[in-house]
Amino acid sequence: MSAAPKIRILIAEDQQLIRRAFKTMLSLEPDIDVVAEAPDGHEAVRLARIVHPDVVLMDLNMPRLGGVAATRQILADRPQTRVVVLTTFDEDSLVFDAISAGAAAYLLKDAEEREILATIRGQARLSPSIAEKVLGELRRTRPLQSPTGSDGPDEPLTEREHEILSLVANGKSNKEIAGALHLAEGTVKNYVSRLMEKLGVRSRTELAVKVVKSGKK
Repeated sequence: MSAAPKIRILIAEDQQLIRRAFKTMLSLEPDIDVVAEAPDGHEAVRLARIVHPDVVLMDLNMPRLGGVAATRQILADRPQTRVVVLTTFDEDSLVFDAISAGAAAYLLKDAEEREILATIRGQARLSPSIAEKVLGELRRTRPLQSPTGSDGPDEPLTEREHEILSLVANGKSNKEIAGALHLAEGTVKNYVSRLMEKLGVRSRTELAVKVVKSGKK
């Protein structure tokens, strides 16, 4: 039986020492292959068209072309690519611009290694301070318009759904959410399914990102 293909990573980071540190860390993982490095957003876009990465680790404050614009261009070329923002900046405008551009996750550079690796492997995560911004934006934009563009009535989230969405955004499992909110695990599963239905997403990890996109439109 053949081994599963490695996750192909492009690192977009203008600081060489940080870029090398990420490459060294990721190179130790047997299922990850760093296929390219870019010192700015323009080069990240160019290389993405050549090497076809599965994931781009994207800094935001880079010369020539910033991370938000680079994210938008990369995803326009290859929508199947996942862009994981990894930055020191948590200003509201950058957070919402990056998510609106299509970033699948937004982590700060003080995130733990296990969080970065889990995100690369498919868990769309938000750093805790970013999750708070997302939920704050959600509350300000209630009730949300139907993200699927249907003609049906708006359906605002309940307070309990807000609580569960906040915990999902922080990467908590159904079991962990159940423990935190003193609910049965099956009840949490039903809530998550209902949230996905309300917000028009296919997986729990898209919930927080989708809600910001819906609220900003």
